[in-house]
Amino acid sequence: MFGRRISLKQLAVVCRSLGTSLHAGVPILKAFDLAAGKTADPRLRAALSDVVLQLRQGEDVETAMRSQDRYFPDLMVDMISVAERTGALPEVLRSLSEHYENNLRLRKDFIGQITIPVIQLIVAVLVIAGLIYILGWIAASQGGEPLDVLGWGLTGTSGAVTWLSGWVIGVTGLYVAYRLAIASLEGRSLVHRVLMAVPVVGQCMRDFGIARFSWAFHLTQEAGMPIDESIEASLKATANGAFIAATPQMVDEIADGETLTDAFAHSGLFNSEFIEMVHVGENTGTVPEALHRLGPQFEDQARRSLRALSATFGWLVWVLVAGFIVFVIFSIVLWYVNLLNSYMP
Repeated sequence: MFGRRISLKQLAVVCRSLGTSLHAGVPILKAFDLAAGKTADPRLRAALSDVVLQLRQGEDVETAMRSQDRYFPDLMVDMISVAERTGALPEVLRSLSEHYENNLRLRKDFIGQITIPVIQLIVAVLVIAGLIYILGWIAASQGGEPLDVLGWGLTGTSGAVTWLSGWVIGVTGLYVAYRLAIASLEGRSLVHRVLMAVPVVGQCMRDFGIARFSWAFHLTQEAGMPIDESIEASLKATANGAFIAATPQMVDEIADGETLTDAFAHSGLFNSEFIEMVHVGENTGTVPEALHRLGPQFEDQARRSLRALSATFGWLVWVLVAGFIVFVIFSIVLWYVNLLNSYMP
């Protein structure tokens, strides 16, 4: 539930190593041995060693890797399965490496964009905790009644600790609740659909999903995967529950003779620009090539949505901090007014 699979960075390194070795004519057993030696993740090293052991026992690559599917993503195993049958394993592995490197870049961009707003929020929480502690200490040193700046009965050391503990428990609780909610496909689909209905957040998630789908669809089609399996694998590659949950509907529509354009449009997940590109590509028989050619454009669009999301989050943090400052100022003013009134006859 809390991320047993291998990191994107390690997956990219392994795929790159395997693809380069196999392209150079290195035997597959030796290629997996070399890849295991290049990884810094002990779990991945053990998984690759087990794959080598099964290959020595006569298993094919797909069977050996599916036995370690708790570590390897479905897309990787599915792509290797198709590539092994079509004889394009080196090319597919190098394409997978590019796919994981691309996802890693998007993740780094996301972390980089939200770092400053998160730091601002943490600083605001610590400043308020310090204010609660200092006002309580001043009141205690003068033998007076401490000022409750928040109006929640939080004063002094105990109040500051309670304030900080509340934030830690709240954030941890939200994270655990989210992980539990997305543990099942139904829960993930519901949570992600709700988030996609939120302004700015939903647009960012949609753009990320389209960018990842485009990369994966091109890879699976270039590898020769059947269209239904390609759709399923590409939707899984988005890591978005709303996209993944649309798999049965889209696969059934295509099996019933619907065009890709109609299947994408009926899902309600893809924007009009993407659907129009698919329509043009479908008429010319170049859908995978069109999505691959326009992949950087989808990635840039996802980055722009990410910047908009981080900017919105930053403004929300500033509004929250400003609201607290105004609230604290008014609390202190009212406290002094009440104090003065108590001395008046």
